[in-house]
Amino acid sequence: MMKLSLNGLQDNQAWKAVGIALPDYDVEALQKRTKEKPEWVHFGIGNIFRIFLGGIADDLITQGLMDTGIICAETFDTDIIDKIYTPYDNLCLGVILHKDGSMDKRVIGSLAECVKARKDDGTGWARLKEIFSAPSLKMVSFTITEKGYNLRKTDGSYLEYVQRDIENGPDECSGAIAVVTAMLFERWNAGGVPITLSSMDNCSHNGSLLRSSVITMANEWGKHGFLEDDFLNWVQDETKVSFPWSMIDKITPRPAEFVAEVLKKDGVEGQDIIVTSKNTYIAPFVNAEKPQYLVIEDSFPNGRPALEHGGVYMTDRETVDCSERMKVTACLNPIHTALAPYGMLLGYEYFADIMNDPELKILAHNVGYIEGLPCVEDPGIFSPKAFLDEVIEERLPNKYLGDTTARICTDSSQGVGVRFGETIRSYVNEYGTASGLKAIPLALAGWMRYFYAVDDMGKPFTLAPDPLAQELHDVVSEVKLGEPESLRDQLHAILSNKEIFGIDLYEAGVAQKIEEFFKEEISGTGAVRATLKKYLN
Repeated sequence: MMKLSLNGLQDNQAWKAVGIALPDYDVEALQKRTKEKPEWVHFGIGNIFRIFLGGIADDLITQGLMDTGIICAETFDTDIIDKIYTPYDNLCLGVILHKDGSMDKRVIGSLAECVKARKDDGTGWARLKEIFSAPSLKMVSFTITEKGYNLRKTDGSYLEYVQRDIENGPDECSGAIAVVTAMLFERWNAGGVPITLSSMDNCSHNGSLLRSSVITMANEWGKHGFLEDDFLNWVQDETKVSFPWSMIDKITPRPAEFVAEVLKKDGVEGQDIIVTSKNTYIAPFVNAEKPQYLVIEDSFPNGRPALEHGGVYMTDRETVDCSERMKVTACLNPIHTALAPYGMLLGYEYFADIMNDPELKILAHNVGYIEGLPCVEDPGIFSPKAFLDEVIEERLPNKYLGDTTARICTDSSQGVGVRFGETIRSYVNEYGTASGLKAIPLALAGWMRYFYAVDDMGKPFTLAPDPLAQELHDVVSEVKLGEPESLRDQLHAILSNKEIFGIDLYEAGVAQKIEEFFKEEISGTGAVRATLKKYLN
């Protein structure tokens, strides 16, 4: 048996015999150099980070273009460090799943150090301060999901933990934004060497969103007397602290049981999937598709790794914006969000199976090609049409990814404003109204219907984690299933909420159509399928 550890890698031939590639550099020496001279820190150290950004760093180290690895910081789910990083000497087994069922397997050695970025972990907190004070630190990247940047409830007030962070100040904070802001204060106190904070999450204008959240926290601490005005000026100066925009794309589902079994048959020890106390599904390996895209605004005032040699598009903000709008508002994320709630309602456990459903396949086509693509500007670095073709024909139907419908539904309330609201706004700007849309309103009707947590055959299911799940469930439940006549104005508070959609859907001319579709979908058993057939055939 082979063990995923620094010592276990010594048996080089055993790994190669089962087709698992190993780092061709000294991982232990890399880890030592990284601790001595940190250059790259990442927050949100789950699956996509490990195989995508970790893989890019691994490639650059192999090419001799980086001589340090990534420091992995976690504020939310530190079980990941205890159960997945530390026991395996921070090594990760990356598995690429091809549509034909074949796999590419390699050990990623670039994840050089782990830090529990929490005040209640004294060792981790002290180390994080040391890292952020180091002049060598060039960039801090993030995959903390869209909700990680959100500081407020739908009514505009601060979330409870954010309010506590504001009141407690930099020395007693817990949330990711507060922790990062506190560490920037440490860096400023250590001389204020410039630094880049690069969001790599799937949200519109992610750099601006990160910047706004950090500056909001800093300003609140300033009001409470925790920070000096000079620091506030420094953190708002993008020649000192930059917040580049980015677009990232790689479908990275939960670890799959069949992959674990393959690795066990290969003779690799300890490849069991675990679920942490924070409900993170994770394993010593990560499985993902091969296609990947990362486009980053080239704004790094203290330098950066040679990311362009790792397949990253380094460009200007306008090109990032075009690429991000293409993917997030038209060519991938809206299709995911349109289909996944219907998948739950129609009993599909795996997302790839949805792509064989005749009605939902049409819905995917119409959301992408008919209503989304016309609003997309060509970024010039790749073709939107070719990107969408790859999504529809190759990526989403890849059954070997094992991507669950429930995972795609996770935190959907945090994404609908970008994934649909932006396109709706484009139609309003162009035509004065978005009333001509049909596929997107149908998608949003299904999204609302999903929050009943009862499928089309009347069987209850569990809603995916979402900060607004209970609130949305309570609102839609005011309209009785099987009693469409009970729909009056109960949905108005949701469909007019600009915090959710980025636009008032009544003013945009689409809310009435959503209500019409929703009313048909709640009329009885099988009504969801009947509505889809009616409007998509």
